[in-house]
Amino acid sequence: MWHREAIYNGEWWRIVTGNFSHTNLAHLTMNMAGLVVICYLFKPTEKALYALLALLSFSVGVGLLMTNLDAYLGLSGVLHGLFAYWALSEWLSGRKSSMWLTLGVIIKVGWEAAFGASASTKELIAANVATEAHAIGMGAGFTFALLYWLYQKRRLQ
Repeated sequence: MWHREAIYNGEWWRIVTGNFSHTNLAHLTMNMAGLVVICYLFKPTEKALYALLALLSFSVGVGLLMTNLDAYLGLSGVLHGLFAYWALSEWLSGRKSSMWLTLGVIIKVGWEAAFGASASTKELIAANVATEAHAIGMGAGFTFALLYWLYQKRRLQ
């Protein structure tokens, strides 16, 4: 699990591994279903998926150090990052309909920041929903998408 005190005491691997630990089977199933939906929608290559999973796991883990959370379990921050990355990447590449996906993730994360996560989700995973991880993941996903787009644009000039 991602655990602030353990990380500060030298267990740095928890920065990444917390994203792959879950509170219960329902939590794991929900996150895996989210990953399947993202892969179905965006059809990433295996290489791109693994690279982004690694980058976003590290980014979410480090980003959580800047919050008040003491512990975190789950892949939801990374999933928000994956969705944000591919939605914005498609939009920047000219797929106009992906603007709605990009706006949708912004609205969802904004809603959670303002009003919190749904009570039914908290009950299902038997824990508070770390909406901070969702925001960090989304921000990292947008950042990586923008950086990659700028890199590609510059490379083609």
